[in-house]
Amino acid sequence: MGFDFLAEGAANFEHAITATGFGKFHYMLLAVSGLIYMDTAIGITILSFVLPAAQCDLQMDSTSKGYLTASPMLGMVIGSYIWGCLADTKGRKIVLIATLLMDGIVGIVSSFVQYYWVFLAFRFFNGFAVTGAMGICFPYLGEFQPTKYREKILCWMEMFWTIGVIVLPLIAWLIIPIDFTYESDSFYFKSWNLFVALCSLPSLMIGLWLFSFPESPKFLMECGETEAAFEVFKWIYAQNTGKDPETYPVKALVEKSSPKEKSTMALKLHKRKELKILVSEVWNLTKALCKPPYLRNTLLACGIQFGLTSSYYTLMVWFPELFTRFEEFEETNPGQTTSVCIVSSSHINDTSHPFGCDTTIATSVYLHTVYIGLACIPGSIILPLFVHKLGAKFFLILSLLVSGGVTVGFYYVTNSTQNLILSCIFEALTSLGISLVYCVIVDMFPTNLRVMAAALSLTMGRLGALVGNLVFGYLIDLACVVPIILFAAFLFVCGFMSFFLPKTGKETLD
Repeated sequence: MGFDFLAEGAANFEHAITATGFGKFHYMLLAVSGLIYMDTAIGITILSFVLPAAQCDLQMDSTSKGYLTASPMLGMVIGSYIWGCLADTKGRKIVLIATLLMDGIVGIVSSFVQYYWVFLAFRFFNGFAVTGAMGICFPYLGEFQPTKYREKILCWMEMFWTIGVIVLPLIAWLIIPIDFTYESDSFYFKSWNLFVALCSLPSLMIGLWLFSFPESPKFLMECGETEAAFEVFKWIYAQNTGKDPETYPVKALVEKSSPKEKSTMALKLHKRKELKILVSEVWNLTKALCKPPYLRNTLLACGIQFGLTSSYYTLMVWFPELFTRFEEFEETNPGQTTSVCIVSSSHINDTSHPFGCDTTIATSVYLHTVYIGLACIPGSIILPLFVHKLGAKFFLILSLLVSGGVTVGFYYVTNSTQNLILSCIFEALTSLGISLVYCVIVDMFPTNLRVMAAALSLTMGRLGALVGNLVFGYLIDLACVVPIILFAAFLFVCGFMSFFLPKTGKETLD
């Protein structure tokens, strides 16, 4: 294979991962990481169909819906940093498994809940869990890649998000319209409850599958676990080549220059003394992110995540609700032109059916949401094919500035068709931006800070989404021009901030 020279001395990470080849293992890893990302897309946007389907049973007005969509975002704000700290001290794999199993179990239990406030509390814990999986899957995947393939492989993750956005309305379309109800004196279980339960199963299945994958060798080397990392490289080599692991051409790895007295992976959380060491380590890593040379990158990552995520998750969750309102308006006012703001304000004047108990989700709403997902496919294909030539930074700036212009356009739509076209373009560009930010962060920070940096920026992003959903839920009926201007401004500012990001994808991981 041409790697025999490595046997003469200890190899660094780049040489060691290159010597494993690129094959079966890397494709399986992309599959499981992609399915995790797809699962997070479903978990985060599931409420977009629960809102109109469950509004009567849970007695929700627009403000209540705003609280419900904000609840998982609050969970994400709190969970992002906690999971990030654990992933940078205890390991990527074990934390990924914990987040996925928690998300699946909480999701299934929430499907049996009968009351709005209890359901809201469970969605908080769903957000708490799913944000961990979302923040860690990119670094976990990236830390197994040689420099040559890393940026391209990470960009293929966008395709899995797109599949999740397409699959969710199809599952909803299949399940929610079913005339399925089980009712007793104190309990009911309807089609929307079944929908919530089914959407929780993939988390459990992927979490169990992840047990068969190794810990990140880059993380193991950073923790001073050189022997364990060496065994992982040999195993990957055997998976990719079909050869005996002992024929792996690398014979030794570079030891970390100043290994810790005790690896953070070995620390026991239930032992007070070791927990104090772990908390101290987390605090030191956090301080490192907030000081030069990483402070500038930390501020950029957090600022871009806040503006982009607040716009994306708010509008994405509310799109089916807006489609439903357009459908109702055009049914009762045939031939009339309207706008998002007129449709929204007319919605509060209808008091004949409180909580929309007469409303059924029209077929066109499911179909329109599928179209939104399909609109993401061209970008998902173009990105990995051209990212190495033009760079992730170029695509990020382009997606943010154009999506800002599209958001302004929502104010000027006059019918549901125009609303759908703009929604498709908005989703295609902003979802691309979300994935690109994760790709860039993998390169912007060293191994010991990578997941924590992603977690910190994710925390800011979820804080933006939390604020966005509360603002949108409150103002959509009263003054919808305000959130439109606000989200457009966020996207434009993020686009300009992206000009200051470093170029990525050309150097080996630190």
